Amino acid sequence: MKKIILISLILLVGCTKMEIEPTPPPSTQNIFSVKESRVTDGQEIHFQLSTAGVYTLTLIDKENGQVVSRERFTGQSGKNIKKIYTNSIESQYLYLLLEDVTKTEIGKTTIITK
Repeated sequence: MKKIILISLILLVGCTKMEIEPTPPPSTQNIFSVKESRVTDGQEIHFQLSTAGVYTLTLIDKENGQVVSRERFTGQSGKNIKKIYTNSIESQYLYLLLEDVTKTEIGKTTIITK
């Protein structure tokens, strides 16, 4: 009888639903509209461009000013989405800089990677 009660108790506890907090949805706001953002590896960043053309996204180490990453891409007029990969970057605080083909700064913000 004790075994049946014990097994029933174990099954009852094992079958209860655990509550897991949902992961907050990624932000879809313009990353350059805020002073600072926390990003994770592979996260999408959103930004607006006034005209289509060739642009450059640069990650710069905030402490020593060295370029960590640079990506040249063809942007479209309006909303643009790019993925940012930070897994191999050791720096925690970085500047994210958006420039057009003439090296004119379009946007700049600070990102925190860890």
